[in-house]
Amino acid sequence: MSKEIEDHRLLNPSNNEPFSSVLEKHVSRRRVMQGGLGMAAMTVLGGFGLAGCDSSDGDTSTPGSGKTPLSLAFDAVRGSLTDAVVVPAGYTAQVLIPWGTPLNSQAPSWREDLSFTPQIQANSVGMHHDGMHNFALDENNASSNFLLAMNNEYIDQGALWAPQGGPTNAAEGARPADEVRTEINAHGVTVVEVKKDGEGRWRHIPNSSYNRRFTSATEMELSGPVAGSDYVKTKYSPDGTRTRGTNNNCANGYTPWGTYLTCEENWPGYFIKDAGREMDDNRIGISEGRGRYGWETAAGDASEVNDEFARFNATPRGNAATDDYRNEPRTFGYIVEIDPYTGARAVKRTALGRFRHEGCWPGKLVEGEPVVFYSGHDSRNEYIYKFVSDAVWDPADANRPGANYDRLALGAKYMDKGTLYVARFNADGTGEWLPLTPEAKTQDGRTLVQALGLAADDLAGVIIHTCDAADMMGATPMDRPEWGAVDPASGDVYMTLTNNSDRTAEGTAATYTNGGSDIDELGVGYGTAPTNGPNPRADNSGGQVIRWREGSDATRFNWAVFVFGAAVNDADNFSGLTELNQFASPDGLHYDDRGDGQGILWIETDNGYDNVADYTNDQVLAVVPQNVNQAEGDAAVIGGGDQAQLKRFAVGPNGCEVTGIFFTPDKTAMFINIQHPGNWPSTEDATVETQGSVRPRASTVVIQREDGGEIGV
Repeated sequence: MSKEIEDHRLLNPSNNEPFSSVLEKHVSRRRVMQGGLGMAAMTVLGGFGLAGCDSSDGDTSTPGSGKTPLSLAFDAVRGSLTDAVVVPAGYTAQVLIPWGTPLNSQAPSWREDLSFTPQIQANSVGMHHDGMHNFALDENNASSNFLLAMNNEYIDQGALWAPQGGPTNAAEGARPADEVRTEINAHGVTVVEVKKDGEGRWRHIPNSSYNRRFTSATEMELSGPVAGSDYVKTKYSPDGTRTRGTNNNCANGYTPWGTYLTCEENWPGYFIKDAGREMDDNRIGISEGRGRYGWETAAGDASEVNDEFARFNATPRGNAATDDYRNEPRTFGYIVEIDPYTGARAVKRTALGRFRHEGCWPGKLVEGEPVVFYSGHDSRNEYIYKFVSDAVWDPADANRPGANYDRLALGAKYMDKGTLYVARFNADGTGEWLPLTPEAKTQDGRTLVQALGLAADDLAGVIIHTCDAADMMGATPMDRPEWGAVDPASGDVYMTLTNNSDRTAEGTAATYTNGGSDIDELGVGYGTAPTNGPNPRADNSGGQVIRWREGSDATRFNWAVFVFGAAVNDADNFSGLTELNQFASPDGLHYDDRGDGQGILWIETDNGYDNVADYTNDQVLAVVPQNVNQAEGDAAVIGGGDQAQLKRFAVGPNGCEVTGIFFTPDKTAMFINIQHPGNWPSTEDATVETQGSVRPRASTVVIQREDGGEIGV
């Protein structure tokens, strides 16, 4: 989630022990051991001990004899505060498919004074690039010609409507219908074919049959437990099987059968509901009064078709749910599966939970075992989830680039039936996955459906109330879980916890939202929460990256903090960061597998912490996890002795967030996104500093080595 649109409300009122408290105990425990108690302290403090936090414990990905250790072979770049992208010496950075790039002949070429219409925006690259992934068209050319699927998270109204001096009636009054349609079409997902030419430059292919948009108006299918239930029946879809649009798509995911996963994050702000509110409306944060962009105010315009604007007002107006849009918000908050090859109707996979999904990352894939996906709820004091399929993985279902077959049917096989879990972290470095099933037992001994006030076996109701269900099961509130990444060899999972200014000191009392006094009250979330093991810092501005490894069954895991973000001179610089790698608010994350059990973890930031922001813009850092091991007593895997292993690789232009990331299979090109830049780009060369002012455009940037070699090594 971009800091530009962060919802600062705290919606989790539970008294579940927050991650910062767990983490503070965890850090203190390690320091006790460092102080000389050693094995005696380990015995007193429990069975798991330091081994559970040490990356060398059972680490199958650590290079052994006969392997060439992977090492980073670039000089770390210094911080930058310019209107340009900075990359290491010997690298280039090219701007590709910025906002407004025409996908076909129905949209004109970009110009500074281009006035957008609904049709132009529907046929052009969307706004504010975020998560993305590449999909090969054939095996032989997978590194030079492929489909790029990319989220367009939200909009910059100032840039979108610059030729007319800004949006009409942005804060009050009715919005013009065509302005709303244009903004709706600027959201969603862009799929575009890209190709590298003989000079090593990348271009999109205009009028490619693969180029298409999925916007906040595109019809989509509901599948899984919620589909067809009374919870999602609306005037538009009386049988509860369809909805329109996806929006605020932040991070992403992909499936091994070749589909794209886009994730609905800060979507509640697009709806309003002024009466008839249900407990899930309050818990998840549906707005009142006026939506983020006031789209609902265009309702009643003479040109309105099929309630295209009225649907954003969920206030009950009819005698039944099928007379209005009281349930429209319940058709959002899901993982959306898209087949980038065919343009078939996208599907919202409701079995993976309903909340503010940051992203969705597949776990280690093993033949004959269930398929696993991880996701975080990106809000302060919210939770980490995983989904485990009922079906076991069959390698025959792996993607066949270029082949024409029903990939979404495979999605139904693996994503419509399974078990959704939420994580509880313990201070001793262990953790538990708590099932969100109707029969699961809550902390007070009731079944989950009893605690939620639902009918027996109402799995659809549990999914609709995912957040309340997680509260009642005793999950650990986290410091804004953002992107995840998985080492495909070891199965280790990494996740960024970006920051939490509403984390209070150990021993303080939690506060609750919506007038609540306890987390077990329906519709109530945390306001503030004290520190815990994985979240040990009150008023956490730096954030951290955590890592866990699954246990011998689906309900256990072991965890550690991988690295703490901080400014070099911060008192809580627990990882000992220096000028050349200080960072805060880790956000984007990618595990770049290089084979032989080794890889590079790439960390992107979306920082608003002044102690770092005064030194550098948002950035990309790299580390080889197999080259760092947690020393006894260190608070994180990366400590003071590991500074040469964590390097700053790139810095973005002023005002931006660096986000979205993938590599070509041959590792010679790295793709990242620059979102909401302030005054950039001015040329195709991303490293050229803007002179004067330009209409800012979010863009993809392709980073390559001048000698054509692999990135980073």
